[in-house]
Amino acid sequence: MYRFEKMNKKLLGSQVEEELLNYILNEPIEIGQKIPNEFELAEKFGVGRSTIREAVKGLVSKGILEVRRGSGTYVINTSTPEEDPLGLGGIDDKYKLALELFDVRLMLEPEIASLACEYATEEDLKQLQELCRETEERYLSGRNHINKDIEFHTCIARCSKNRVVEILVPVINSAVVTFANLTHRMLMKETIETHRAITEAITKRDAVGAKCAMIMHLTYNRQTIMKMLEEQNSEKIENKQGIKSRDS
Repeated sequence: MYRFEKMNKKLLGSQVEEELLNYILNEPIEIGQKIPNEFELAEKFGVGRSTIREAVKGLVSKGILEVRRGSGTYVINTSTPEEDPLGLGGIDDKYKLALELFDVRLMLEPEIASLACEYATEEDLKQLQELCRETEERYLSGRNHINKDIEFHTCIARCSKNRVVEILVPVINSAVVTFANLTHRMLMKETIETHRAITEAITKRDAVGAKCAMIMHLTYNRQTIMKMLEEQNSEKIENKQGIKSRDS
């Protein structure tokens, strides 16, 4: 059971909200799954139900949870505020959001990778290689790799030495998180291979190779989202047809 010091009710609510988010991320409770009910959470955290209601309300306002009347409270997003600096986590249609983010990434990241080949320092290249290795290790060990994936792409952006590109990094970060939350490690092999190819090309200062490797990386991801979206739409059509058949 969690233990909390006696404190101002408002501060206690904020502390429990933070711990509830940690519980969701560490359990983990995946997107679409229901969290324990109010009574169970109050018992788990050792606080009153009113404090749990306040914590849940806070996570609802941040787009992490959704209360469905008569059904329970569900996780609809697992991005922390640091991982979602643009506040896109609250957008309902995650597939459309992912595709729109990929449109922007395809405009930016191949060229950023090309610039990185020209301007990265030797220290930058060592850091990029290390981040590539660390991301791969986390993927293969089954640990949460998202933060390292974000660091990897952020490093490439910083290697460009373009201050405007650095301002645009949150767009890339949000795209990485949105994709990871939708696909749940479906493209582990492809991600590892393309991350290696991007890193190798930038290390060799091969601008064309880096651009092509980044396009390949993003294309794999985008095609996966397209396929998932098509399957979702087909399922919706089948469900509608099934309902019509039963009604007729």
